[in-house]
Amino acid sequence: MSLIHIALAKVNFIPKVMFMAIVARPRFDENGIELFSGKIGIFQFVVKEPAKRNNKNRTTGTLETKPIISVTKDITKACLIEKVLPAIRSKWPASDSNIPIFIQQDNARPHIGVNDLEFVEVAQKDGFDIRLCFQPPNNPDLNVLDLGFFRAIQSLQYQKAPSNVDELVEAVERSFDEMKVEQLNHVFLTLQSCMIEVMKDNGGNNYKVPHFNKNGLEREDNLPLQLCCDIDIVNHVSTLLQQ
Repeated sequence: MSLIHIALAKVNFIPKVMFMAIVARPRFDENGIELFSGKIGIFQFVVKEPAKRNNKNRTTGTLETKPIISVTKDITKACLIEKVLPAIRSKWPASDSNIPIFIQQDNARPHIGVNDLEFVEVAQKDGFDIRLCFQPPNNPDLNVLDLGFFRAIQSLQYQKAPSNVDELVEAVERSFDEMKVEQLNHVFLTLQSCMIEVMKDNGGNNYKVPHFNKNGLEREDNLPLQLCCDIDIVNHVSTLLQQ
């Protein structure tokens, strides 16, 4: 099973533009060589509209990029089917294309239901088994994008100082491309540590996000692929779920 995280985020700039970002866990070989960046894509919700009047920058009728003010379920579904699914198929490691791929959505209202018939039909094509699931409610630390990826992207974007929507979109997309794969891998390890803390808290969120020296461990070639969880914790949580 592989998990892809997807979320909607507004870039706080004038005007505000909403983006859909999709990332997965990066893959490396035994020598640490990157096999898969995990960066599926980032897609902006904008439209092209002809200018209604002249000004010093453009003439009437010139196509302008405008943000979509209200992103609805139909709009997000179209983005998933027309952009996200093709991006997954083109970038996903061929060796893992036969295993289920879960797209975890956050709980934003514009996201579609996991059993949406149109999405399910398209998601099962070309030998892929792509499914939707939702992030557990009241647990923002179980979304790798919220854990650090969006903050890192936004800090890079702020350095570009865009002055219009086109420049803003270009800055965000470039920042997404410039985001280091190693940093994304670190955030996924933080996600695993949060999962362990959630289990320790019996499914709650009364804990602090753990921090460990991932950069130092990576320099020493001791960065783990995954974190270990005590079997007693797993058994305890399994018992709670059965109850």
